[in-house]
Amino acid sequence: YKALSDHHVMLEGTLLKPNMVRSGSESASPADANQIALATVRVLQHTVPCAVPGITFLSGGMSEEEASLALNAINQAPGPRPWSLTFSYGRALQQSCLKAWKGEDANVPQAQTVLMARAQANSLANLGKYAGGAGGDASTASSFVKGYVY
Repeated sequence: YKALSDHHVMLEGTLLKPNMVRSGSESASPADANQIALATVRVLQHTVPCAVPGITFLSGGMSEEEASLALNAINQAPGPRPWSLTFSYGRALQQSCLKAWKGEDANVPQAQTVLMARAQANSLANLGKYAGGAGGDASTASSFVKGYVY
């Protein structure tokens, strides 16, 4: 952020789009949603100026449900959180919807229902009010792809 300041970038007009702080993909003991939340918020508190209005998280290969639960825990984490902490998921918002659709017109209503359930789950998680359980089995499938390159 020093370089941005040095170049007179107005931080109030920026968003940060990081992954959450998580255990490595091959960790023997993956972090739960509360551990992810505490580590993520702590890093942000130490590095991101409060002038930045929002942080929009990527899912980082988590399942849809894991990503929603982690976002929810982040929005419930103790301590100052001067930014809007929300989601910018692609795979973790669309995966179960695409599985329901299967590219067939007849499946559009079911796919729309699934998408609305995921959108509602993430809307609640954004407020720290998501209790879990939206989306069924498809929402718990990991979207992690080893060696994935954007």
